[in-house]
Amino acid sequence: MELLVALAIVGVLAGLLLPVVGKAKEAGRATACLSNLRQVGIALQLYTQDNNNRLPLMRDRSFDTNAPPVTNALPSPDVVLSNYLGAVRVLRCPSDRKQIYEQTGSSYAWNSLLNGQDAEHLKVLTMDFDPHQIPVFFDKEAFHSARGDKKGVNYLYADGHIRNLLAIEGTK
Repeated sequence: MELLVALAIVGVLAGLLLPVVGKAKEAGRATACLSNLRQVGIALQLYTQDNNNRLPLMRDRSFDTNAPPVTNALPSPDVVLSNYLGAVRVLRCPSDRKQIYEQTGSSYAWNSLLNGQDAEHLKVLTMDFDPHQIPVFFDKEAFHSARGDKKGVNYLYADGHIRNLLAIEGTK
């Protein structure tokens, strides 16, 4: 009888600990994803230094495998930044459960509104933005929503800092 009570207590404790362990695992994956995103930011800075301070011309690959191929499509980030990343697997977020990386070559989306722009004088729809105000890469999905609704997506800004929540503060 005592053994059954002890097993029941252990079972209840294990049931209470499983969600905590799951959140801790997700926190570790989210930290690795942030690290990958920071490495993508460094690769982007190296690219701009080698190309007269211009951001690359690139476009994310489509999810739709049934779409007809586009003949004049821009190269994807995994192609453009491959020489600067060291390992293209950096473009895979460990929390990417839907295999977006495998389908598109990157778990992160490129802000194609910035294609070819001067990295220090960014414009979106005729509005001027400082590099600390505009994201250049961000998670394609809310990979980290288990950590909270407002922490679901990471954003890499043009100046290299990372935030969990998109905040466009306007212009000065």
